[in-house]
Amino acid sequence: QYISIAALTNLAVPSQFLSIFSLSTQNVIASDDLELNWYFVKKGNGNAPDPPKESISFLSDYDAFYLGKTDSKVLYLTFDQGYENGNTPQILDTLKEENVPAAFFVVKPYVKQEPEIVKRMVNEGHLVCNHSSHHPSMASIKDSDKFKLEFSEVEDEYKSLTGNDMPKFFRPPMGKYSKNSLKQTKELGYKTIFWSFAYKDWLVDKQPEENEAIKKIINGAHPGAIILLHSVSSTNTKILKNVIQELKSQGFEFKSLNELI
Repeated sequence: QYISIAALTNLAVPSQFLSIFSLSTQNVIASDDLELNWYFVKKGNGNAPDPPKESISFLSDYDAFYLGKTDSKVLYLTFDQGYENGNTPQILDTLKEENVPAAFFVVKPYVKQEPEIVKRMVNEGHLVCNHSSHHPSMASIKDSDKFKLEFSEVEDEYKSLTGNDMPKFFRPPMGKYSKNSLKQTKELGYKTIFWSFAYKDWLVDKQPEENEAIKKIINGAHPGAIILLHSVSSTNTKILKNVIQELKSQGFEFKSLNELI
């Protein structure tokens, strides 16, 4: 049984206990809004990593995923599309040649500025998913209407271009989230998609060396992995075919996020 603060105030309870109760309640509310940063804890040897210890207890409550089922050698390839750097057409060429589905997480400006690329993604069977309108930390948005706009503005732009409803997968910009942001994302009908592998590939003026990048991705693969790559990376563009072929040779199969659950 739970008793409300209002009920407690009608009882002969010392004021210091009410103060402690009130502070405790405020702390719970504050912790739900606390901005967290996504990370994963490597376990090596092809094993799935652990999620952040601070959010492991509630990820599944809010349809937040960082990997799929780990009992089969399935991989989910995803790209974040903050802007176009001239690489995406070649990435799409490789995916088509290798018959590999991918999910592209886009912001509103990307849809507006690259309509032909977005339509090509859709026509070739890939998922074009929501990465927010303005790429903010979703945990920092306290106003529910502004929170919803970060989703709906991308949805509207996508539907205007393609005539289709946007797939209900969301990747939080910069991997920043809170318990409340995940809750609101679920209430909007979305599944939050984090990742179980990523590497430092997004700095266009400081690209990783190709052989080292191949090694990192291959060694980071594991059953059920959700792989995050950035399409602005020239290294990723050059090595993608080799990476896909090597992972296939190891018995991995690439599947769509539609098959994640």
